[in-house]
Amino acid sequence: MHLGKIHKTSLHLTFAAGLLGSAAFADVTVDHHLNVVPRTDAEIARIAPIIAPTTDFTTSEKFEGKPAGAATVRVRKTADAFSDFSDNLRFEDELDFKVGNGLFRKLWVSSPSSTLASDGLGPLFNARSCQRCHLKDGRGHTPVDTDDNAVSMFLRISIPDHDTVDTGEIEDYIATLPDPNYGNQLQDFAMVGHTAEYQLGLTYEDVVIALSDGETVTLRKPTYTAENLGYGPLHPDAMLSPRITPQMIGLGLLEAIPAADILANADPDDADGDGISGRANITMSKEFGVPMLGRFGLKAGTPTIRQQTADAFSGDIGISSSINPNPAGECTAAQTVCQSGPHGDGDHRVFEIDDTSLDLVTFYSRNLAVPARRDIDDPTVLRGKEMFYDAGCASCHTPKFVTARLEDRPAQSFQLIWPYSDMLLHDMGEGLADHRPEGRATGREWRTAPLWGIGLTEQVSGVQNYLHDGRAETLLDAVLWHGGEAQAARDTVVEMPAEDRAALIRFLESL
Repeated sequence: MHLGKIHKTSLHLTFAAGLLGSAAFADVTVDHHLNVVPRTDAEIARIAPIIAPTTDFTTSEKFEGKPAGAATVRVRKTADAFSDFSDNLRFEDELDFKVGNGLFRKLWVSSPSSTLASDGLGPLFNARSCQRCHLKDGRGHTPVDTDDNAVSMFLRISIPDHDTVDTGEIEDYIATLPDPNYGNQLQDFAMVGHTAEYQLGLTYEDVVIALSDGETVTLRKPTYTAENLGYGPLHPDAMLSPRITPQMIGLGLLEAIPAADILANADPDDADGDGISGRANITMSKEFGVPMLGRFGLKAGTPTIRQQTADAFSGDIGISSSINPNPAGECTAAQTVCQSGPHGDGDHRVFEIDDTSLDLVTFYSRNLAVPARRDIDDPTVLRGKEMFYDAGCASCHTPKFVTARLEDRPAQSFQLIWPYSDMLLHDMGEGLADHRPEGRATGREWRTAPLWGIGLTEQVSGVQNYLHDGRAETLLDAVLWHGGEAQAARDTVVEMPAEDRAALIRFLESL
């Protein structure tokens, strides 16, 4: 059985130490965003056998039905299955969650406006609210026809920074710059009197894959273009990367995994020779001013939920905050009309969203709950789980962690969770490459996507669009796009008997 890197020891932190200079590495192992109670030797000894990989596929594991520990919620049979708060959330915190939900759903308007608490939209933007992209807190979707806008999909953009040699404390950091005309993200909407930056162009080419037992699967290979450019040409070296909005569940628990536990699985030089070379993305925190472990975003380019939230307000909606203070959002210096236009910070507010409101949206995002597993003792599901392990999928999609014991976040404190992700970067091959680096992530690397809740995607979102750009319309499609470090696992799935392959998909659907 291929168990890969499911269960590294603390000795592998020596591999992770190569990520940074020794002084900076100490910062990365410190969870600045958490008030952590250090683990005792007894707790460490207790945790080790619990998170060890299973070798028994005749029955489900203890607590496997609750992927988020005590925070797990019952499964709704509606599109609201991802919109509940953590089951162990304190009663006195429920109001904060609900107010945060209101702010998450709030439609922002242009300035000046009589609605002072809601003005400041844009002037360039991708959506008027968080909810417009994260529909039902689930995945976004690709445009379904030429009349469908790409509200839950956009293009990131940057250019190489050939002049920066010293990238500070972070080794292997790949320096980039914003496009001089378009910044770091292309916005396809604009307020009256302003011009949108572009319109997303998307075409597909069919790719037929032959499987065992005479089966075939047709994949769709996308090509992306930035059309109807509103502010001149892109830089000649512009690198474009598509992004589709990911699901929102379980983020607070991912944030609560000790950094040292994630780094313990890193093996950038493949020292154990199994072909899997997970690397951590290290990024400079806007909140704390130190290098931190990247956890969020499709390339793990952001260290905390709060920064991720502020970045989305700025880039997607054009809303300023204490983390991103520019009231013009993502507008560049070249976009003078946008920079000089009216913004929502001209009244009593310093920023268009204040810290209290930003904290409430962060709290909401941190406490969106993971639904319970389904059919965990079904024989087909158990067989599929065995195929998942045998194929080597669990080498990157690490099943289990135990979160830190936290003083001020009881809903996320000391929980056995089953995200099925190592939170590390992996080379996924040329087929999925976007050729746009982000932090330490190369143009071929992506963070291992958490799999919990993936079987409820169609129920919540109405469609199945997987991977960073939604190209995969089924879970099998997503598996077949894997390459690079995952090539061997992908080929094993192609070659396994059709019955076992179907069982593997059935297991994924139960997550």
